[in-house]
Amino acid sequence: MKRILQLVFTRWLARTPLGMVLLGLGWLFMRRRRTRRQQQPAGSPAPRAPGRRSGDPSAWRGPSAGNRR
Repeated sequence: MKRILQLVFTRWLARTPLGMVLLGLGWLFMRRRRTRRQQQPAGSPAPRAPGRRSGDPSAWRGPSAGNRR
């Protein structure tokens, strides 16, 4: 739902020159933020990527996991 709303809002902003400027500024700020996040110091743990499971064998894996461990 969030992605659909982002798409609709982005298309609505892209119709005007001022909206294109705002989209460009937002893209630039997000790009800087993303590169800064990738350059974290070695001591801080990196955030887990979505879709990756925990390495903890006792972690709850949901109802579909059954008895698999």
